[in-house]
Amino acid sequence: MAEMQKTTPQSSVARWLDEHLGLSALYYEVPAHANTLPYLLGGISFVGFLVLIITGIWLAQYYHPHPTEAHESVVYIITKASLGDFIRSLHFWASNLVIVTVLLHMIRIFITASYKHPREINWLVGLGLLAVTIGFIFTSTVLKWDQEGYEAMVHNTEMAELVGRVGSWFSTEFTRSVPLLTRLYMAHVSILPIALVLLLLLHFFLIKRHGVSPLPRFEGQPYDAKKGPTTFVMHQKRMLGYGLLIFVTAAGLLAVLWPAPLGMPPVPGAEVTKPPWLFYWIYAFEDWGGIRALLLAPFLFFLLLALAPFVDRSAWLRPRRRMIFVIAGTVLLLGLIGLSFVTALTPQVPHTEEMIKP
Repeated sequence: MAEMQKTTPQSSVARWLDEHLGLSALYYEVPAHANTLPYLLGGISFVGFLVLIITGIWLAQYYHPHPTEAHESVVYIITKASLGDFIRSLHFWASNLVIVTVLLHMIRIFITASYKHPREINWLVGLGLLAVTIGFIFTSTVLKWDQEGYEAMVHNTEMAELVGRVGSWFSTEFTRSVPLLTRLYMAHVSILPIALVLLLLLHFFLIKRHGVSPLPRFEGQPYDAKKGPTTFVMHQKRMLGYGLLIFVTAAGLLAVLWPAPLGMPPVPGAEVTKPPWLFYWIYAFEDWGGIRALLLAPFLFFLLLALAPFVDRSAWLRPRRRMIFVIAGTVLLLGLIGLSFVTALTPQVPHTEEMIKP
């Protein structure tokens, strides 16, 4: 009798899962530099989104998305819900750290020219993910329904009125049966997450399709010849480790030391706050050109970034061979940082002409 091969329950389960889910497809090679921190920033940001989803689901159990109840429900989370202040603060700091890692990820892509052929579409998908991330930050600011949140929604309403029918969903005139705050809450917990998942799936598919971009100093070579390839599974373990360190340890420590702020209930007709730091550079344009500049500045910012892979079409990846584009990108980045510092150091001034009632 032929001796039957003995298998452990674990190997049987693993084979069953692989047969039905195709998990062995994850064991493909990626270049060794994919496990370095600069090339892990995208995956680290993904871990941050997972932390935000988990903490966001918890917060949604206590939040009441109506203008008459929203602020009090946040106060309840902070003062009465079990671990409420910590979970809310963890959510707050994780969102700030996600913005930082996403921006650093895009800066790394720009410096290494990873948006070039055949990865132009994935660069545009990344810009879409950046826009969705900014949408999360904006809507979460409104959902606090303190003075800062109220003023953010006022700006939202005036921009919607400025663009007419294109922005009708963001106006109070879209429907009188559901408050705008409630609709922005639905965008925060349903529309934006769906857009995030779809864009992430496309993003991951294109990375799998085209592979991890090569190091600039190894132009034309798929792998780092000095170190050799590694597996995607190892890449995921490294990404998860860094991600948990940043978004659980770092955000958790910040949550304990500096709990997420909450202002007083909104006062209609007043404009006394500045936006979150991410929007400081846009606020500077609003100082100069009003609500129209508030629309025009982000549009031009995304347009310039979207054009990058179609203008920088040479085969070179190394920054020193792309000095014009590197200098242009550096000037843009320093300009945005400079405008942000100007906003931080100058007093707040009113911008909106009309105030909606809560």
